[in-house]
Amino acid sequence: MKTIAIQPAAVLSKPRPPASDRSDPPWRFATLLQAPHRLAFAAGALLLALSALWWLAALVARELAVPLTWVVPMPIAHSMLMAFGFMPLFFVGFLFTAGPRWLGMPPVDARQLVGAVAAYTVAWLLYLPAVHVSLYLAAACIAIAAGAWSRLGWRYARMVDASVAEDRVHARVVRIGVVMGMAALWTAAFACATESWLLMRVTVIGSLWGCLAMTYLGVAHRMIPFFTASALPFLDAWRPMWLLGVFVAATITGFISGLIDLTVWPAPMVVRLLQLLPEAMLGIGLLLLAVRWGIVQSLRVRLLAMLHVGFVWLGLVFLLQAVSHGMLLASGESRSLGLAPLHALTMGFMGATLIAMATRVSAGHSGRHLVADDLVWVLFWLQQVAAMLRVAAACWPGAPSWLTSVAAALWALATVTWAVRYGRWYGRPRTDGAPG
Repeated sequence: MKTIAIQPAAVLSKPRPPASDRSDPPWRFATLLQAPHRLAFAAGALLLALSALWWLAALVARELAVPLTWVVPMPIAHSMLMAFGFMPLFFVGFLFTAGPRWLGMPPVDARQLVGAVAAYTVAWLLYLPAVHVSLYLAAACIAIAAGAWSRLGWRYARMVDASVAEDRVHARVVRIGVVMGMAALWTAAFACATESWLLMRVTVIGSLWGCLAMTYLGVAHRMIPFFTASALPFLDAWRPMWLLGVFVAATITGFISGLIDLTVWPAPMVVRLLQLLPEAMLGIGLLLLAVRWGIVQSLRVRLLAMLHVGFVWLGLVFLLQAVSHGMLLASGESRSLGLAPLHALTMGFMGATLIAMATRVSAGHSGRHLVADDLVWVLFWLQQVAAMLRVAAACWPGAPSWLTSVAAALWALATVTWAVRYGRWYGRPRTDGAPG
């Protein structure tokens, strides 16, 4: 397959026009309808903040022995929300903003997305109390979210099909992720209604790898080299198309390995070896790719460094999985790293990449400088510390339970502050007076 050469986009390195000297105009809901990213990112930021606060409250209640009713098991309720809740909304904002440019299609009117975005958001807002009071209400919330996501997903799929752009490969990879998300959500709704908790856990793993990771990596292959060459012109934008195939293979490997962990116990030695070897190779290969893409050089530019640090986590995910399966193999299935690889994937790779990409899009499309200021930089590293603490708690057999609560508190502090800061931007006009 051929390698696509990319010329650095000088426009991305130019400073934005200065903001107006006048005071910020008032926040208005109508302003959210000026662009898809405004609408979807605002909804995603709301769910991101509330999800973090809800989970922190649940963990604190557990630490203090305050009784809480869970009609959906606590770990499953948590994993469903973190996998399906806020992240797809940020996908909507990005794909309906960048997607038309990738595909040579007309811009998408945010007003056409309001109904589906609102339904998706309300469904997960209702899900928060539903998991404590009514199993069928929780299932209904997931079904509503599935319907809303299906509407948004089919719209994106039709846009890809209608495009005559020469390069549609990344959009098509993302489309796979979008369709996988539809299937996972509808299956999760059924599993919740029937109390099929194993099936629900399978759908979470399927969504994490088949929907979220597939979408993240489709975008990463296209955008990380592009952004890097734009900010650091002495680096080439290296993204051979075979590498995208490796990314897709990585998501398939992650899903199959996770499925085995959920359904095969104890696993024969040959199965553990078949998990361990490709995971180790992928982990080492992805870390080498991070170096090739310029992780060291990216540290000169904060906003770029955030993207690269997020990508490093993906290599660590596979290495942690390999170590965990090696421990199972060596101990006769009695020891592993538990949930460490899963939280490295969600809090590390996905969390860091989400904040990095959303920060970049929010700044660029609000007429502001493409920079990560001191506040964002601190919030990003608070998030990283939270991820490291959660992974450490999973790796440490004797870790005190409060360590997980500390990680959740730091995550909540970082994400809530980020959501408030950027949520204020989405409802206000661009500082440079441009439309959108």
